Amino acid sequence: MPLLSSLRDFVGEGARGTSSTVKLMGKTLSGKIALVTGANGGLGKSVTQALLDAGATVVGLSRKIEQSEFSGPNFFAVPADISSGPSAKKMVDEIVARHKRIDILAHLVGGFAGGSRIDETDEATFQQMFEVNLNAAFYLLRAVIPYMRQARSGRIIAIGSRAAEDPGPTVGAYSASKAALVSLIRTVALENKDAGITANVILPGTMDTPTNRRDMPGADTSQWVHPASVASLIVWLASDAGKDVTGAAIPVYGAGL
Repeated sequence: MPLLSSLRDFVGEGARGTSSTVKLMGKTLSGKIALVTGANGGLGKSVTQALLDAGATVVGLSRKIEQSEFSGPNFFAVPADISSGPSAKKMVDEIVARHKRIDILAHLVGGFAGGSRIDETDEATFQQMFEVNLNAAFYLLRAVIPYMRQARSGRIIAIGSRAAEDPGPTVGAYSASKAALVSLIRTVALENKDAGITANVILPGTMDTPTNRRDMPGADTSQWVHPASVASLIVWLASDAGKDVTGAAIPVYGAGL
C-alpha cells in the first residue's frame, strides 16, 4: 500500500472512531510491549485503547494513573515521573525487568504555555516548556533506546505540534520546544536505522480534548483533530506496515488546514 494512501486511510478516520479503524487493521500488534506516556490524558486514552485493541500489551505511564482506568489483562498502570534522567531510567529498567522488552514507545506527554511575546516571556516559562516538551523526551529516549538496540527492533512515536513547523505569535517558547523535539526524533531515526528502530513525530493541530474544550470555549471544534485519528496513525506506525517510515514529521492538521 503506498505511503500516502496508507496515511490518508488511517489519519482520516476520526469520524469513524478508533475502534472501527483498529478493527480494519486487525490485531497487528499482538505480542508487542508498548510504553505509553500520558496514557490517561486527552489523547492518551485513545492511544492506549487503540494499542490494546490492536493486540499490544500496554504499560500506561502517568503521574497519577489507576489500573482500573483500562480493562483487560494486557494493561499495566505505572504511576511514575520522567522529569529527570534517573527517574526515567529507573522506570524503564523496572518495565523491562517485568516485561522483558519495550517494542513500542508512544511518547505523548507535553505541556503548553502562551500568551506573551518573546520579549515578554519570563525565563521560568521558557525553561518549563523545554523541560516538559524536550527534556522529558530526552530522558526517556536515553533509557529506552539501549534496550531497543539490544533487541535490534523498535518503534518510537512522539507527539509534537503543528506549531513546531508553523509557529504563531505569543507561543514562542512552546513552538521552539516542539521544534527541538522534532530535531531530536529525527536524529534518533538517523542514529538507529542500523538497529531496526524507527522514530517519527506526529504534528497535530488543535486536538479535540476535554481540556482544550474547557480552555477554549466558543471555539469551532469542527476544525479540530480527533484523538482517534492520531491514535490510529500511531498504531499503523507501530505495525509492520509502517516499518519503512522513519525520520518523518507527519502533519495531522484536520479540517483546520
